[in-house]
Amino acid sequence: MRKIFAAFAALAISASALTAPAHAQDKKYTIALIPGLTTDGFYITMRKGAQAAADALGVNLVFQGAPEFNPVTQVPVLDAVIAKKPDAILIAPTDKAQLVEPLRKANDAGIPVITVDTFIGTGSYQTGAGDADFPLSYIASDNVLGGEIAARALAKAVGDKGKVYVSNVKPGISTTDQREQGFKQEMAKHPGITVLETQFNDNDANKAASQLQAVFARN
Repeated sequence: MRKIFAAFAALAISASALTAPAHAQDKKYTIALIPGLTTDGFYITMRKGAQAAADALGVNLVFQGAPEFNPVTQVPVLDAVIAKKPDAILIAPTDKAQLVEPLRKANDAGIPVITVDTFIGTGSYQTGAGDADFPLSYIASDNVLGGEIAARALAKAVGDKGKVYVSNVKPGISTTDQREQGFKQEMAKHPGITVLETQFNDNDANKAASQLQAVFARN
């Protein structure tokens, strides 16, 4: 985690330095990290990794986010960060479509954008094609492969026969969309297993539990 954040922090600094005048090379850079939400353990750990990298590089890290994983609450945070004019923005977009235009504002303001964990558009950047290719980089794990690995483990656990289903968060989130994609791709190789309709729980544990009980009752 620390190596990853050191890498993209350095990338952001280098990108800014390319356009900075020579006399400003010794300035202390400020990088903003906007998580998917501030209260989740994953993003808390991400912040620690980013802070460790920032300390090692002599960079000022600003961590600012919303308390829930939702573009409605994330966009105002992003707008506020853009107004502060950091040298780069690292962000885990909460929707791959709805964050395109808000992030374009940062890019148009000359602020380099790097997406972490989640992406906008297709996640393929700097191609010269598409509306969402402007971020410098996308840094994350291979979520399709993660879904495939989960499917193989589950298939083995149920003896390659039976019914399974995906409890997902909500459509439009790149990471969970890809994990479901990988899961279903792998399950297609196991004809003895039926994949039931995906349930979306809106990141609500109580809703997920209720949906699970309903699936059990029907099957």
